[in-house]
Amino acid sequence: MSESRWSFSTGCIHADTVLCSSVTTPRSSKTPQCVRLRGVRQNNLKGFDIDLPLRRYIAVTGLSGTGKSSLVFDTLHAEGQRRYVETFSAYTRQFLDLLDKPKVDSIENIRPSIAIQQSNTVKTSRSTVGTMTELTDFFKVWFSHVSACFDPETGEPVEDDTALTIWDKTVLSYPDQTLLLCFTIIRPAKIKWAEIFKNLLQQGYVRVLANKRIHKLADLSAKPPKEFSDTFHVVQDRVSITSANRSRFIEAVEAAMHYGQGQVQLYVH
Repeated sequence: MSESRWSFSTGCIHADTVLCSSVTTPRSSKTPQCVRLRGVRQNNLKGFDIDLPLRRYIAVTGLSGTGKSSLVFDTLHAEGQRRYVETFSAYTRQFLDLLDKPKVDSIENIRPSIAIQQSNTVKTSRSTVGTMTELTDFFKVWFSHVSACFDPETGEPVEDDTALTIWDKTVLSYPDQTLLLCFTIIRPAKIKWAEIFKNLLQQGYVRVLANKRIHKLADLSAKPPKEFSDTFHVVQDRVSITSANRSRFIEAVEAAMHYGQGQVQLYVH
């Protein structure tokens, strides 16, 4: 047991560049499931109407000069950015670079967008949309909060525990049994056993668990064994799992987790 230690879909338009818009509104029969453009006259576009479905990858193709970038960047992205920036305060907007309002009669259901131009800005072959837009940094924070950890050997979920949750689980698993509450110590290479045993005795500890046996620290201090595991467990307390010992159990677990760097071991005695 160890101490305690946001969802969206996208619709994209592909030309010589890529534009992605995030979709966060729930589906509704009253909400059109497309971006509706009416009377688009940006640059060399001739006032046409078009509906672009959401949650789809859309390729915009054509000869050079036919208006691909005018549609993708100067119309869709410019309007999406303009409406998004309008949600900020006047003080914040003065620090932002704004695109010109596109020449269009109307645009409905537009989303905030991210536009990445085709250029030689990619520094390495490992650069992605996420690293170039810095979205990866936000995903890291998000995943760390919503992800679930599983034991690779057993497939069981790994949970964050506190002294209280450890007590609740122990009461269910070992009612009325006597347990040893221990924390692990690994002997540094340059420190002798006698010094370790002396420090433990001074802190009030009496027993350690090593090589599947319980040893008294007084005996070990007087005559350190020749063959002794470099990793052993110090017995923090021996507790019978009953309701009367709840406070004692929690106190012992907190101390063991403190000295055991967030870990505590329980052994049936």
